Amino acid sequence: MQQDPDMIEIIKLLLQFAIVPIIAFMWMHYKMTQGHATEIAVMKSEHALVKENHDREFKEVKQGFSDVLKKLDEIQKEIRK
Repeated sequence: MQQDPDMIEIIKLLLQFAIVPIIAFMWMHYKMTQGHATEIAVMKSEHALVKENHDREFKEVKQGFSDVLKKLDEIQKEIRK
């Protein structure tokens, strides 16, 4: 059973203009999504570091205000004496 030469040409055309471009598009899409996943992971890491630093700075400012208020209370007690 021999294949028809026209059938072979049709298969070649399908591979050339349908299957190969679809595979190439899927591969490019996969690579792009992998790049995006990496960028998102980096952004999440940077966000966590910034949040941690912000929380630390906020805690330091809060402690500073607390110290100032304690000092003011001590001064006020000394003035009342």
